Amino acid sequence: MSDRVRWGVLGCAAIAVYKVIPAMQRSERCDVVAIASRDGERAAETATQLGIARSHGSYEALLADDEIEAVYIPLPNHLHAEWTKRAAAAGKHVLCEKPLGLGVAEAVAMVEACRAAGVLLMEAFMYRLHPSWQRTHELVAEGAIGELRAIQGRFAYHNLDPANIRNIADYGGGAVLDIGCYPINVARWFFGSEPTDVKALVWRDATFGTDALTSALLDFDGRQAAFTCSTQLEPDQRVHLLGTAGRLEVEIPFNIPPDRPTRVTLTAGGDPPVAPDVTVFELPPCDQYTVMADGFSQAVRDGGPVPTPPEDAIGNMTVIEQILATR
Repeated sequence: MSDRVRWGVLGCAAIAVYKVIPAMQRSERCDVVAIASRDGERAAETATQLGIARSHGSYEALLADDEIEAVYIPLPNHLHAEWTKRAAAAGKHVLCEKPLGLGVAEAVAMVEACRAAGVLLMEAFMYRLHPSWQRTHELVAEGAIGELRAIQGRFAYHNLDPANIRNIADYGGGAVLDIGCYPINVARWFFGSEPTDVKALVWRDATFGTDALTSALLDFDGRQAAFTCSTQLEPDQRVHLLGTAGRLEVEIPFNIPPDRPTRVTLTAGGDPPVAPDVTVFELPPCDQYTVMADGFSQAVRDGGPVPTPPEDAIGNMTVIEQILATR
């Protein structure tokens, strides 16, 4: 058997066409052999554009393609659960875009369906495998900032298009499901546990019915994480990790550019806040989607485990549900 895993893609979403598929095609362990759309003409055009051998005019046809070993699902959020379970039933390993589902019940059902079918499942939090985050995790583990006590994050963009899926409540739109899930994931990852308490302020757009501005505070037994996310603010993203002896800043933490170096800044010692000692760690260019696809493909060949266990998605969704329950 070839070291390269044969992939199919369910849907022609922009993130797939412009980011994930090109990254997979540059990878060492992926062959994207087919793409599907409910619009057969669109699938064929996309396949030609990206140099993919086959196109299918339905998702069912792609899942029936015996050559395909794994599928990437970039569909709107409300379709994740259905097509993950159908892919599992067809014997395909599944890399599903975040959030895994629309709620805890969906996420649990997806994990159980894949486990029962004997296939791998992973939520596509690509940032976690990027060298900048791997280095950040190492620095915290090494005690570079003392004891990690607080995490602050922000993630925002400005989108008022009523036709955009991020502004359609029935499709799982809104800031928390789309981008708030990232700082939640960071906090759970770095604190290595689930929050013991969750508080939030949620402002919902009266026209869209989606959460357009949310701020949340997560308590991890006295350690805290706070973040703001929005679909209607100036685009920006940052993460700060605050410790008893220093702090770390991760620039462009989530939409990490694949073609230029990234920086992690350590501030510790010196004479803060006027003249602290600052160390900048510059990481070489790296496509986080390529690393993610290679990591998942390696797990397929090795029989698992995947880089991020699917149960992690259930934990993330639990926090998301708590935040969105705020009225």
